[in-house]
Amino acid sequence: MAVSQPRLNNASLPNLAEGTQVPTYDRSAVTPGIVHLGIGAFHRAHMAVYVDDLLGEDLSWGIVGASLRRPDTKDALEPQDGLYSIAVRDAAGTHPRVIGSILSVMDANTQRDELLALMADPKIRIVSLTVTEKGYCHDPSTGELDERHPDIAHDLAHPGAPRSAPGMLVEALSRRRAAGVAPFTVMSCDNLPSNGQTAKRIVTHFAALRDAALGEWVKTVAFPSTMVDRIVPSTTDADRAEIAALIGAEDAWPIMTEPFTQWVIEDNFPAGRPRFEKVGAQVVDDVEPFEHMKLRMLNGSHSTMAYSGYLGGYEYIAEVMGDDAYVALIHGLMTEEVMPTLDMPGVDLGAYRDQLLERFRNPALKHRTWQIAMDGSQKLPQRLLGTIRDRLEAGAGFERLALGVAAWMRYVTGVAEDGGEIDVRDPHALKMMAIAADAGDDPEALFDGLVGMSEVFGEDLAANGRFRESVIAHLERLFDEGARASAKKVAG
Repeated sequence: MAVSQPRLNNASLPNLAEGTQVPTYDRSAVTPGIVHLGIGAFHRAHMAVYVDDLLGEDLSWGIVGASLRRPDTKDALEPQDGLYSIAVRDAAGTHPRVIGSILSVMDANTQRDELLALMADPKIRIVSLTVTEKGYCHDPSTGELDERHPDIAHDLAHPGAPRSAPGMLVEALSRRRAAGVAPFTVMSCDNLPSNGQTAKRIVTHFAALRDAALGEWVKTVAFPSTMVDRIVPSTTDADRAEIAALIGAEDAWPIMTEPFTQWVIEDNFPAGRPRFEKVGAQVVDDVEPFEHMKLRMLNGSHSTMAYSGYLGGYEYIAEVMGDDAYVALIHGLMTEEVMPTLDMPGVDLGAYRDQLLERFRNPALKHRTWQIAMDGSQKLPQRLLGTIRDRLEAGAGFERLALGVAAWMRYVTGVAEDGGEIDVRDPHALKMMAIAADAGDDPEALFDGLVGMSEVFGEDLAANGRFRESVIAHLERLFDEGARASAKKVAG
């Protein structure tokens, strides 16, 4: 009979298996300085680890997390006193560490007033976000607030009981203003272009819709941009079993990740900040060049591999990178089409490319193509379309990028190459599959229907003859010959 193990928590922490890295600071002395909205797997593999590294020198920067949609993270971490394990995987094995920087997790749906009161407390100096593109309630093609979004309409009608991240931020800032408390810094950690500027534009717009004077005050809030990078696959039951065996305790939601981590932060924190640069973050004056590099090289490659690789029958990114045609495709995409659009003096883009290719090959990292393919209508403008626009303006080629777009169009039809169903997860999934149903087997009709979604493509690409010709040619090949043959053709 298997011996049951204790649950990971403060009581079991001293008795974990030898070799498990644990917090060395006194967790009982840590106080919250950060509220994080959208406390999912990425935050726990990234920012929470940096903060954990810093708590040994300053105990006033603990994190209180908040789930805006579902209580899953709270349900997993509450019995664990906020503790969880992070498992770094590489070819040499799995290396566990317990993170203690998250003091508690709130469910915004049932603890809204408590959460807003905490955000209004002067001890909270930073409110950070990983709410995904959808959480900003914006139009991805323009970056502007979507005033027709149902959550935004609700929050304008009921400002004291907000549902959305913009509504939550503005209500908390409004309470601080009324109490004469200086604003907190809003730090976006989402994969959005100029994420700090995007957050500021959306939040100040929402605040102005609530009250003109409040909108002017919110303009004084600091919204530093950041660039974040770490691959974090979904946790499986097999992962949970492996971690339990390694640490000697049950962890309801361990986080699996890669050795690599990167965080570039604009130094704009009037209310103060932890010394992130002490633990490996890059604190800079301008994040934008790093952001473009990452969105276009890493994320653009990831999306291209996700759609084309999934269609080609590959479940994991590492499997895609086991196919020489895809390796050549992605190497060429970065080298020939993306890198010429980047202005990064002093940065070795070739070395960054090679580092990315090595990360993609990591066999221990089970990063599903299907997972990366989620919410493509929100991601495509930043990951592929912006680069294509730059290539069009320069009169340069973009065949590999166009294949990424065509593979997305083929993917969102919801029909796999073998006729099976694709579980398309996207805010516009029903609309896109309806367009695909109307188009039938006609690639040109499919292109015309999808490119007509101005919220994704804007108005310019639909009218661009070079873009139309290239993507339709790829679509035809994807339908006739399949994704692997298409990748091989473009790879040369």
